[in-house]
Amino acid sequence: MLKLSVADIISNIESEIPFEAVSEDYSFTLKISEYAPYICAAVHDGHQFRKSLWDNCIHTEYERWYEEDPCTSQMVASHPIVLTACDSRFEYDLNRPPDGAIYSDAWGKQLWKTPLSEEEYELSMHKHASFYSVVHALVYQIEKKYGKAIVFDMHSYNWKRWDREVPTWNLGTSNIDNSRFGSIVTDWQQKLGEMKLPNNIKSDCKINDTFQGNGFFLKYITTTFSNTLVLATEIAKVYCDELSAIIYPEVVRAVELQLKVLVPLQAKEFHEEDL
Repeated sequence: MLKLSVADIISNIESEIPFEAVSEDYSFTLKISEYAPYICAAVHDGHQFRKSLWDNCIHTEYERWYEEDPCTSQMVASHPIVLTACDSRFEYDLNRPPDGAIYSDAWGKQLWKTPLSEEEYELSMHKHASFYSVVHALVYQIEKKYGKAIVFDMHSYNWKRWDREVPTWNLGTSNIDNSRFGSIVTDWQQKLGEMKLPNNIKSDCKINDTFQGNGFFLKYITTTFSNTLVLATEIAKVYCDELSAIIYPEVVRAVELQLKVLVPLQAKEFHEEDL
């Protein structure tokens, strides 16, 4: 893996050079083994939290982990294009627009003991902007190469906090063109719902049940690129104990191996349809 500036990462993308790199500031990684017609992304996988923020943060490390999406990048690691956030959403949230990316409170609890300095704020916002400059270049290049693109926007959620039965998988579709892409969404729902998981874990999939796909990552791509579909795909944290922070590697691996088959199959179907 290389360490590259954002400018060099974008230059490689524009030249369609395969590479694997971490950004110069270690805020995200991008692997492109080939310029395939689909992209996998995990914008909430990151857990890094820069040291200059530690003493000012009220939330514990566990509280931050609880709201992050651990292992979502690992679940799609085998695919040719994988974009992964390294920093915690508690530093800046890549799934929120720039004017709301830095929390003042999080899940009902004040985040900072004192407001962030302008220097700290600008450093986080620079990372947010850099990430989206790479997102733009990447989606543009894939859409240019293939005429359209599909993005698998991977997330997870805490199912134990709900006071009702919730699905293993949820697809958020409120901000995509459902009249155009509805059949693809239904196909993806069916594939995920048929997944086999260890430990007698069910694998049902519903649409807009727990989340509706209101994230900025999806909205930015959908409003910027007319021929790109973003599938906001959330798995309940059945692959870990969200209350004790124990990961179940056999479940993560089972998801990874099945997505290795299902994701390119869905991408192929997407590109074969006249949408």
